[in-house]
Amino acid sequence: MIRLNLDSGPKVLDLGHGVEVDVLPMSTAIRLDAMADMPERDPDAGDVVKSEERIAFAKAIARRVIVGWRGVGDADDKPVEVTPAAIDALLDIWDLFNQFELTYILPGLVLADEGNVSAPLPDGSTAGAPTTAKPAKKSARTARKPRTARKR
Repeated sequence: MIRLNLDSGPKVLDLGHGVEVDVLPMSTAIRLDAMADMPERDPDAGDVVKSEERIAFAKAIARRVIVGWRGVGDADDKPVEVTPAAIDALLDIWDLFNQFELTYILPGLVLADEGNVSAPLPDGSTAGAPTTAKPAKKSARTARKPRTARKR
């Protein structure tokens, strides 16, 4: 079942290290707009996503969805305004990039990937899987117990 989130207001995302960002919900328009900003892929690269592509995609998404933040300051501890350049600089910090990717981008991509293969499974990991084995014709006999020598 798909659960629609009809609230289009920003949500707070904790990136750790005292940094919180206000993000808009992931939408089709945001994802397609960010993908349009991506440099053209090398056709010989296959399905392997290079780290540069991951970083470029995360920054393209972040520039569109981060509308506010707390805990981001300059060298003099003065708050930094949310700008595309500041967002890029924020995601140049590995821990913050990783947390943004794990908590914002990947959940938005999982649903899209599931839709390309199969619907999400109902409760239980095998509840939606088809049966592939034929039922046994009759019960198997119990294995015999091994004979052991008596203790004297």
